[in-house]
Amino acid sequence: MKTLFISGNDTDVGKTHVGVSLVSALVQQGHQCVPRKPIESGCAETSQGLHPADASAYFEACQKLIPLSEICPLRYVPAISPERAIRLAKETVTVQTVVELCQPADPESCDYLIVEGAGGLYSPLCSDGLNADLAQALDAAVLVVINDRLGCINQTLLCLEALKVRNLKPVAIVLNQCQPSADHDMNNYEDLKLLLTLPVIAFPNADTQCDEKQHALQQLVNLIEAL
Repeated sequence: MKTLFISGNDTDVGKTHVGVSLVSALVQQGHQCVPRKPIESGCAETSQGLHPADASAYFEACQKLIPLSEICPLRYVPAISPERAIRLAKETVTVQTVVELCQPADPESCDYLIVEGAGGLYSPLCSDGLNADLAQALDAAVLVVINDRLGCINQTLLCLEALKVRNLKPVAIVLNQCQPSADHDMNNYEDLKLLLTLPVIAFPNADTQCDEKQHALQQLVNLIEAL
């Protein structure tokens, strides 16, 4: 089983968009893939209980073969950092607890365990750790999702420096175009390619035509298969 941790430079950078696309592609190509969004805040209150929107997208991506309760066991209403939501609920959730909740029911039949964090790499995740602490505890390779906007080069380099300090292996930078850029002079993809030896994948806006997205997605799948 290969373990991939999906993190980013901030919240709302498209981690779920990228992760769900990846899980869907791996499953469609015949891989046994177990997704996890172990802690989700900002859940909607429904008659069936708290609804985790991000985890539900993973539930669909794995063709509903993994129970939603396993994909996201820890759910909170406030749309704040999970660590603070846990504190406000007067609960304690340790990194070790989250590691245990991430484990597949049948590891022997799992090709990929894909875990999405919450917020940025150094965002507080649980009572005693950051997202980076969970990635370390899982001994996971890390996919770094970056919002393609002004300032992201600095944030990308800072994330990579943090991974290096913690001896975590980055798989690639996914430059996610959350919004189409209005500045035609800016080209973060080109600039990051000049700065890094690490693969940089330009992930197009969600509204972009399928061919361009499929090309980026296949690049990503190839990298994950090579782990």
